Amino acid sequence: MDMTELAARIMAQDRRALARAITLVESRRADHRAQTTELIEILRAKSDKQALRIGLSGTPGVGKSTFIESFGLMLLREGLRVAVLAVDPSSARSGGSILGDKTRMEYLSREPDAFIRPSPASSHLGGVARRTREAVALCEAAGFDVVLIETVGVGQSETVVAEMSDLFLLLLAPAGGDELQGVKRGIMEMADLILVNKADGDLKPAAQRTCADYAGALRLLRKRPQDPEGYPKAMTVSALQVEGLEVAWAEMQKLVAWRRETGHFDARRAGQAEYWFGQEVRQGLLAQLDAPEVRARMQTIGREVAQGRITPTAASLDMLAELRASR
Repeated sequence: MDMTELAARIMAQDRRALARAITLVESRRADHRAQTTELIEILRAKSDKQALRIGLSGTPGVGKSTFIESFGLMLLREGLRVAVLAVDPSSARSGGSILGDKTRMEYLSREPDAFIRPSPASSHLGGVARRTREAVALCEAAGFDVVLIETVGVGQSETVVAEMSDLFLLLLAPAGGDELQGVKRGIMEMADLILVNKADGDLKPAAQRTCADYAGALRLLRKRPQDPEGYPKAMTVSALQVEGLEVAWAEMQKLVAWRRETGHFDARRAGQAEYWFGQEVRQGLLAQLDAPEVRARMQTIGREVAQGRITPTAASLDMLAELRASR
């Protein structure tokens, strides 16, 4: 596979080439990782396209897919090209995923200016797939104006997506019990906008109460330097009735414009690049444990631990000493 040709096809907005490149990016093979690095470097040198990256999290059943479809269709009507990177949970037993986001976004998936790519989370924590960040870069090079990153939907641990997005949206459902305990402070501190979905029909009063509760909770949080006065804020939307989406989009644009003018937008992306450098180094070190000789040695020591001949702490120190000595 010629990476220069593949890069040219991606920049020419060839959807098949983009899908093929994302498959390459997600591969764990060493030769594919080398090709991925070459491809990303070619695209970085030839394309300066910057899409607006929007991360989206929320508990299962909150309506993330419905929101993304309605929101994406609205953006298409404004003449924008939209890519959706959806991460599905993987089975702890088989490692498989359903990857059903295209079927849940039936109308958006038919649009020629929309691209939907579901990916398995595999064993990666934080609500996103291991290579979602590189998939975002490919979508940018393919000329998409907005990239929506939908997380697995496990709740309060999904803060990694904030390290690869310009805006982080937290979707909540009304009448979900103890609202302020439903999503803990950690993820709330990362959110730029909290959107209470399903604000229609009989649930509308409950949605308004939930929104008011979170608006009050947000006022108690320490103000972040990257936010103008009044942000982050809570709002009500109805993805099903397509209500409140235009107002939410206007708030997103207002926040992004302010961050661009004040330099926070570029500073955030620079900080994210540094964060992912550190992550790549850590992942590279962990990958060394997959070497056959290392796995065999760990199994041998693991049996000694299981037999009670050595404690886990002492065994780990011995293993680390052996790894340092072998370098």
